[in-house]
Amino acid sequence: MARNAHASSLKRNWFTIASLVSKDFKLKYRRSMLGVLWSVLNPLLMMCVLAAVFTNVLKFGDVENFPLYLILGNVLFALMADSTGGAMTSILESAPLIKKIRISKMIFPLEKVLFQLVNFAISLIAVAIVMVFFRVAPTLNLLALPLLLIYMLLFCSGLGMLLSALAVFFRDVCHLWGVVITAWTYATPLFYPITLLPDWMQRAEAFNPMYHYVTYFRDIVMYGTWPGITENLVCLGMALITFAVGLVVFKRSEKKFILYV
Repeated sequence: MARNAHASSLKRNWFTIASLVSKDFKLKYRRSMLGVLWSVLNPLLMMCVLAAVFTNVLKFGDVENFPLYLILGNVLFALMADSTGGAMTSILESAPLIKKIRISKMIFPLEKVLFQLVNFAISLIAVAIVMVFFRVAPTLNLLALPLLLIYMLLFCSGLGMLLSALAVFFRDVCHLWGVVITAWTYATPLFYPITLLPDWMQRAEAFNPMYHYVTYFRDIVMYGTWPGITENLVCLGMALITFAVGLVVFKRSEKKFILYV
């Protein structure tokens, strides 16, 4: 009986998440002439602008296939930034629903992460276009992409749950997170090679999860290499620790959400 009830609860929660993802997807592209194409065009246009600036002005063009280098970093970092930003406000935005019916509150931040994962999957079309343009052939190492997405899903979900819980009690978190994302963007080698950083900053990148995930992505797509066991363990470890912290904070505070939303 308990097992059936648990399975029924999981099925109901998954149906709710799928419905919310579908709703967000329709809302995002409603009344847009190009619709889903924006998920492809946006990273391409951003890549063109950044490639022009960093190649001609800041002279970073010595990086092989620099536009591909740019778009890989940008689309993966955008997955983190957009999913955590959406998850952070998910409880506050769902306050009317939370007050009316009994529902698993964890659904809301997790749904935002899954929604951005769908957008990321669409943006991979832009990555494929750039690969074709620069004649970068895909290799079997792309089979490691699902592993990377699992790491990212765990990491973003944990961070999203943590932020969503904090935002309920401290609204300032919503404003501060934008500053953190901006600083994190420049602290991660998205637009520049890591060799430009001084030695102490290069060592500090070892503690930057997004540096590891972006490097992982570039390794399997650009350089056709399979990340070693150590790198996989580092990526998994950072993801699991973040997920565990986010889950514990969320679970311990969710009963008080109703008093603050």
